[in-house]
Amino acid sequence: MKTAFADTQILDPVDLQRFDELYFQYNQAVFANILKLVHQYDVAEDLLQEVFMALWEHRHKLDGEKVSGWLFVTSYNKSLKYLQRQKKQATTALSDTTVIENEFATDDTPLEEVYNMRLSMIEEAVNLLPERKKKVFMLYRYEGKSMEDVAGMLNISVHSVKDYLKQSNRFIRNHIARQHIEQGIAISAALLVYFN
Repeated sequence: MKTAFADTQILDPVDLQRFDELYFQYNQAVFANILKLVHQYDVAEDLLQEVFMALWEHRHKLDGEKVSGWLFVTSYNKSLKYLQRQKKQATTALSDTTVIENEFATDDTPLEEVYNMRLSMIEEAVNLLPERKKKVFMLYRYEGKSMEDVAGMLNISVHSVKDYLKQSNRFIRNHIARQHIEQGIAISAALLVYFN
């Protein structure tokens, strides 16, 4: 199965092959992250397409080792943007799980800079995790592996995977909150809730 880009324009075959590899490696994990926020399958599919369109557009600017983190943050941001639009259109309040605050982007802060700040905070926190917890977190969150798959790959129990994820999420949430206080950055509640 080829991506939608193959039929629409003449592309560099190397770029297209690399893009296809990234799509097949990460699309399930990205979709799962989006679905956790928007809770609507069809909306999640549309946002997934938007995320990978953005990846295609930024393909020459991204460091290959940071693609998974970029996809994680971009999917989060596009999901929040969708929820913000829904909030404006809705006449009733959104459920507690999808209520969001104003983002720290202002008219003076380019959206790309906002994304990079969030990505940097998350990457910094993930890199500070002990090696085993970091591996569990990345396999589960970035690569979309099931808890059972992670347990099998690392030869640990599913209970240990759950425990590592819980501890990692708490650490990341607290690290982001500390950064928020120290740097005076307004972080949306949704970013912190996402790591519960």
